[in-house]
Amino acid sequence: MLGVLDAAIKNEEPIIITGWTPHWMFSAYDLKILEDPKGTLGGSENINTLARKGLEEDMPNAFKILDRFHWEPEDMEAVMYDAQEVSFEEAALKWVEDNPEKVAEWVDGVEKVDGEQIELISTPWDTERASSNVMKVVLEKQGFKVTVTPVDPAIMFEAIASGEGDATVAPWLPTTHNAFFEKHAKDIVDLGENLTGTQNGFVVPVYMDIDSIEDLEPKE
Repeated sequence: MLGVLDAAIKNEEPIIITGWTPHWMFSAYDLKILEDPKGTLGGSENINTLARKGLEEDMPNAFKILDRFHWEPEDMEAVMYDAQEVSFEEAALKWVEDNPEKVAEWVDGVEKVDGEQIELISTPWDTERASSNVMKVVLEKQGFKVTVTPVDPAIMFEAIASGEGDATVAPWLPTTHNAFFEKHAKDIVDLGENLTGTQNGFVVPVYMDIDSIEDLEPKE
């Protein structure tokens, strides 16, 4: 799909693809998501931060950083875009170094620690590889020893609910992972959104004179 998109843009040809944000293609190309008045492809979602019960008491410094963690889709897309050329670890470190003011908001007044171990549970999606590695870099700069464990979504929720994992910045709510969330809600701590404005939709290059799904014409 991205190969066809790239070829069309190089020739300034009309093209429509199904896409979603965050995605690195929005950093690589000038694109827009068509308006979807009837919600044909669903509404926007959030990505939340969840923690095991007791984390605030056991690791108050890590809990405070996790609770403050919030960034924008374009931040995540920048990490994902750089990770096309380097590892996610390197891309996350670059983002942290390029955004000191935003990171400072998360760690302001938080005391550093000396090697406390914390495990972040994630999913093997590029979006979550981006956010988990950014949080890993931030926590390591505060003195934590961080492990990121990618698993299937069902296992991710079970790990946080059982206390086998400490926290996650990966769940998509209120739709994608809602069944898992409702099953374990009483056994986890929801710190709220760390990213808002995810979206699925039909995507076109900005040079196309079309703004809504309703503007599409049937093929003659």
